[in-house]
Amino acid sequence: MSVTGFIILAIIIVILVYAVLLYNNLVSLKNNVAKAWANIDVLLKQRHDELPKLVETCKQYMGYEQQTLEKVMQARAAVQQARESGNVAALGPAEAQLRSMIGNLYAVAEAYPQLKANESFQQLQARITGLENSIADRREFYNDSVNVFNIRTEQFPDSIIAGNFGFKQAHLLEFSNAEKQDVNVKALFG
Repeated sequence: MSVTGFIILAIIIVILVYAVLLYNNLVSLKNNVAKAWANIDVLLKQRHDELPKLVETCKQYMGYEQQTLEKVMQARAAVQQARESGNVAALGPAEAQLRSMIGNLYAVAEAYPQLKANESFQQLQARITGLENSIADRREFYNDSVNVFNIRTEQFPDSIIAGNFGFKQAHLLEFSNAEKQDVNVKALFG
């Protein structure tokens, strides 16, 4: 084999090694997105499991506030459905509705001093609030992971590998401006 042959072989090997490295990096980024979604999923499941306990505790004190409790459970079911199907687009509105209903529940609970003083209610409220904060952190991490992955799949030369091996853009977890607003507690009592 001539020197030219060795140079061509070396160039081909370098290109192949570079392509493998790009592919492996894209696989790693894709799996980071999946891991970030799984982290959100775990927290949503934990909150999903805690909400019936909170509703049951409230039922003992809030007999005639059944509509509020039912709305919390309906919103919980919508989040569960979006979570189980992996539907990122549906999860945003469902999450916003559930957060709103939990806010309504807490606001209504203000009218029940015995409920507010109940140790079980206080623990569940603290646990759910902690889960909400953790979910918000995980959403941010998920969106960061999606952003890095999407950028890499669009950049040259990664886009060539991504296109040839079927890497698809991941979807950000987004919320509308209305869904991002705080619950208007004053309107609940007005």
